Amino acid sequence: MAKARKKKVSSNFSKFIKWFWILFVSGLFLIFLIFLLASWGFLGEMPTFERLENPQTNLATEIISSDGQTLGKFYLDDNRTPVSYNELPENLVNALVATEDARYFDHSGIDARGTLRAMVFLGKRGGASTISQ
Repeated sequence: MAKARKKKVSSNFSKFIKWFWILFVSGLFLIFLIFLLASWGFLGEMPTFERLENPQTNLATEIISSDGQTLGKFYLDDNRTPVSYNELPENLVNALVATEDARYFDHSGIDARGTLRAMVFLGKRGGASTISQ
């Protein structure tokens, strides 16, 4: 009788191991398929290596004199100037956090609840932490 019980427990564990490997291999295949589809262009156009290696920024070109004064700025389509985080107004930072991720200061960079919500509802009820992710 003990032998029959041991065989039943072993059989259940074997099924668990079998399903684990099936899900694991299926997950690897799915990741491979996603990369393959992306390389074929089904998920949108991929940038060329030349464009990735030599990005064109929309920052303005500044002409600066020897004493540190800006003499002029030249730009193509947009006039953008880099700004450090410390130069941003506090209300602007608070507004960004309030609109993008209200729990931003409560998690370590990945909002587990928001990520789970985004996966379950496919982003229809909001996404995860877009600031850090």
